[in-house]
Amino acid sequence: MNAEGFQIALQLLGGLALFIYGMNFMSDGLQKAAGDKMKSILEMLTRNVFIGVLAGALATAVLQSSGAVTVMVIGFVSAGLMTLKQAISIIMGANIGTCITAQLVAFQIGGYAWIFVIVGFIMFFFIPGHEKIKEFGQAIFAFGILFTGLNLISDAMEPLAQSAAFADIMLKVADVPILGVLAGAVMTTVVQSSSASIAVLQNLAATAGPTGGSLVGLTGAIPILFGTNIGSTTTALLASIGGTVNAKRTALSHVIFNIVGTLIFIWFTPYIASFVQTISPGGDELDVIARQIANAHLCFNVATTIVFLPLIGVLVKVVTKIIPGGEGDIDPGQPLYLDYNAVARPFSAIYLATKEITRMSELASDMIVATKKGFLGDDLESAEKVVETDLVLNHLRDEIVKYLSSIFSSEAVTEHQASNISGMMHVVSDVEHIGDDCKAISYFSIDKIRKGYNFSDAACAEIYQCFEHAGKMVRDSIEALNTGDVELARAVKEDQIKMENMEEELRRLHLQRLNEKKCSPEFSVVYTDIISDIRRIGDSCDNIANVVLKNINFKAIDEKTEAESADDK
Repeated sequence: MNAEGFQIALQLLGGLALFIYGMNFMSDGLQKAAGDKMKSILEMLTRNVFIGVLAGALATAVLQSSGAVTVMVIGFVSAGLMTLKQAISIIMGANIGTCITAQLVAFQIGGYAWIFVIVGFIMFFFIPGHEKIKEFGQAIFAFGILFTGLNLISDAMEPLAQSAAFADIMLKVADVPILGVLAGAVMTTVVQSSSASIAVLQNLAATAGPTGGSLVGLTGAIPILFGTNIGSTTTALLASIGGTVNAKRTALSHVIFNIVGTLIFIWFTPYIASFVQTISPGGDELDVIARQIANAHLCFNVATTIVFLPLIGVLVKVVTKIIPGGEGDIDPGQPLYLDYNAVARPFSAIYLATKEITRMSELASDMIVATKKGFLGDDLESAEKVVETDLVLNHLRDEIVKYLSSIFSSEAVTEHQASNISGMMHVVSDVEHIGDDCKAISYFSIDKIRKGYNFSDAACAEIYQCFEHAGKMVRDSIEALNTGDVELARAVKEDQIKMENMEEELRRLHLQRLNEKKCSPEFSVVYTDIISDIRRIGDSCDNIANVVLKNINFKAIDEKTEAESADDK
């Protein structure tokens, strides 16, 4: 390779690197600015598959990353939060949403790239105290970087296009559609970005060859577009590794959807090219072909979705046949919802973490019931079950904290999300403390059952009262956390004051029974320790209520983001 060729290669690779960096950085900025809304958008899909397609397209258009949406969907399927049918509809929509980038590139605003860089840089670095402005500044700055990379690619294409050898290669690719499909698939697989592949294709097609016309032409570009869609499925395949059966089925459905769509429409390439030219602006080929390629990409993905949408049920049966089997038994000691593929997208990862914390909280709530049954009902099996469940809670606590720490270290996390993560870590610790206190009481229960001693009826009635009060506090604090009910959180705090007063009163009554010789002194330590453990359960509930009152709860994430956005404006 001569010096000129080496310089062209460096410029091409450098431009591509800037484009991909700008795309990812812009996606991160948009995610920070609007990512928390994605959970709400995706929740719409529970209605029907048509809404699922719209949700997938909207989420991808906002995040500017079909890969991010695909990974998120696979994580939700793996966690059992989404059905396979719903997931397929969202991925169909994501294919449509990813067409937005090609449409933006077709505007040919490369001459204004530095304006976006400067304005975004000022917003991102020099306006402190306004998180939303900073996040949008990041997206604008990255948008400028993206087009700066495209400018470098375009400049490198001009001398390359004049090479007879390169022109011959492109003519072969254009004349043999299967080569175009393979070229698009391989390039997208290598750079892991269909948007980058299509942007390079748009610039290449808009570059004049030795004969003065487009190097590729629209008819030659369309098979390459088909290939980029196939190459984009590698993201889903990688995300499904180690996932559940349904996660693997979701990734496979993405592959089948794009490959079959290509096999159907590749035979109609000349007709597609003619239709796209009809609906696109007229003019010189080099001036309009970038827009034509963008429109062809959009038409293909919309048409493929229209064809497959009524056949989603059939596609589900096909992937189920190819990948048979069920999900197997669920191990309660292992996290059910945590997916490390989602960590780079904090809004998705936080949502999954809230589901795992809710599951952990429900286990703790069940422990209260079993602890009461073990102690007051002399049920040895229930008491031993509590001890076993505490081990589960300990492990879940460790796994959730590790997962939250991974989210916290993500560069894409916002200040508000970081605050939520901190609050969630406190909640996890308090839920685990509830399990510890139940375990401590259950050890007393096991000892009491095995040694055959009993408390007085009065003492048992008092402990029953404490259990009932603590059980209500646990249920109310968990509900407040899940719903963001501030009034319920305040009620939990009031109940904790009652719990503390109850403990003092019960200690007084116990001393009175001792003085009256109505209670055995040897059981005094056990009695006081039990009511103290129950009171500590109330302390943990009180701490969870405090987290809710700081507006850190599972329902308030989107509402808080909206309020902050309004304040910034």
